[in-house]
Amino acid sequence: MDATARPLRVPPEMGPYAEKHGLFQLLQNMVEKLLIHKPDDPIEFMITHLKQDNDDVPRICIVGPPASGKTTIAMWLCKQLDAIRVSPETLLLEELLELTKEARAYKEREQEIPNALWTNLIQERLSNVDCIKRGWVLEGFPENREQAWMLQSAGIAPRHVVVLYAPDVVLIERNLGKRVDPFTEEVYHTTFDWPSDPLVQQRLVEPEGVSEQETSKKLLDYHRNFPGIFQTFHKILKSINADQPCADVFSQALAYVQTRHRSAAPFTPRILFCGPPGSGKSLQAALIAQKYSIVNICCGQLLKEAVADKTKLGELVKPYFDNGCPVPDNIVLKILADRLNRLDCMTSGWVLHGFPRDLDQAEQLERIRMIPNRVFFLNLPYESILERLAQRRIDPATGERYHITYKPAPSPDIQARLRQNPKDLEGKIEMHLEIYYRNIKDLEEFYENAFSVNADQDPHVVFEYIESCIIKPLPQKS
Repeated sequence: MDATARPLRVPPEMGPYAEKHGLFQLLQNMVEKLLIHKPDDPIEFMITHLKQDNDDVPRICIVGPPASGKTTIAMWLCKQLDAIRVSPETLLLEELLELTKEARAYKEREQEIPNALWTNLIQERLSNVDCIKRGWVLEGFPENREQAWMLQSAGIAPRHVVVLYAPDVVLIERNLGKRVDPFTEEVYHTTFDWPSDPLVQQRLVEPEGVSEQETSKKLLDYHRNFPGIFQTFHKILKSINADQPCADVFSQALAYVQTRHRSAAPFTPRILFCGPPGSGKSLQAALIAQKYSIVNICCGQLLKEAVADKTKLGELVKPYFDNGCPVPDNIVLKILADRLNRLDCMTSGWVLHGFPRDLDQAEQLERIRMIPNRVFFLNLPYESILERLAQRRIDPATGERYHITYKPAPSPDIQARLRQNPKDLEGKIEMHLEIYYRNIKDLEEFYENAFSVNADQDPHVVFEYIESCIIKPLPQKS
């Protein structure tokens, strides 16, 4: 057979390595840039893109009707994120931009500046090194669908779009009392936010276009044009009610722009649940496996299946089971590695619980390249653990599980034949907990990006939190 015709075998290590270093996202970003800019020399273009190392800098648009607080929120975001604020007003003040003079000429003739000129001016400003390295917050632009389309055509793609909104009567009232400090560009209000410094008070000026008639006209234009902006950016857009304290608006805007959108990059879940006995690891694993069609692997059950199937490794496990002794780690790892390397786990992903139980096992799991990309520690108070485990019972006739408090037997006959598993005796529970707490700190330090989960609540609430952590990207290390 021709060697070149053989199907390509992707090494199992490739997926974890690519996810760890963000290679899928990096490739996606470069392909997007190539398709937008269509450079004559793609290789040199990509080298330059990698050297810039700016895929994670802020790229934010703040839009909204007049007096919704765009300037204030944009300035606060720039201060918090160390980004560059860009607005139509700041662009007209730029002395180093070649197109500024042309835009000012339109302004002086009291003519509307063409959308194409605005776009080229913004593109020129954002291509400066400070915007490239630190990111940018574009305030008050785009104002309509044509401007939004022109931004995209020019390769200007915001990562987050924040839309501020408030009732028109509130916005008109705000605009009437609006005052601007020409030195700092800070925005104040005669009623709601008057500066305490007399020097600042004296130099405040009333901006153009804040009368009730002018504001009403601008609001009408905004409401007419907003649907086009929404359609263009709806996947990355968040609306925030601006009719509340400015600090609350800023807090919501900051929380949103610091989120990372889900990537289209391939993602194979490799989930690990750690927690004390009774914390719900088995239940949560079953729920996750069912919803996302991934393989549910309980280490204890895996060993039992190996014994039942009479495999070679199962024959090695059987004597330890018969004598009630723990199975050596090297045997457990061989059985576990064999299962995790099967095609269903490699393609669909897996959720593992019951292993590792200590730092040494975690390190061995990493050495065989079985590295989880989501780790959860389910936390439960001691009293809740005892309540959950010591009251568990099983029906030897049917195998059905019951709980004295949460799921009592439906009839006296069933109640009479219920039995307690010896491992659920209080003494056994305390022994297992002592072992767990002895090792948990080392495991938490080893899995430093793990999520901590309050398991002492409704299982479906726990599941919703776990699910939210699985689908959102991990934070980037600084």
